[in-house]
Amino acid sequence: MCLAIPGKIESIQGDDPLTRMGKVNFGGVLKEACLAYVPEAKVGDYVIVHVGFALSRVDEAEAHKVFEYLKQMEELAELKEGGP
Repeated sequence: MCLAIPGKIESIQGDDPLTRMGKVNFGGVLKEACLAYVPEAKVGDYVIVHVGFALSRVDEAEAHKVFEYLKQMEELAELKEGGP
């Protein structure tokens, strides 16, 4: 299963809306993402990213909710791995 993950735009390169790229912070991990689908996005915005493409903007509260869900999923996986 593939997930779209929220991240915060740290910087943007390029002026052409079709080739604009951004450095996106995913909880401390910086990755490049294409911003062509979110031409209105700016530094400091949170975006949902899937396979290297930012698909939409999302508010900060929603992004933090998703981070918390992902953290809980990881904790559940660790419990299953350590179980009998």
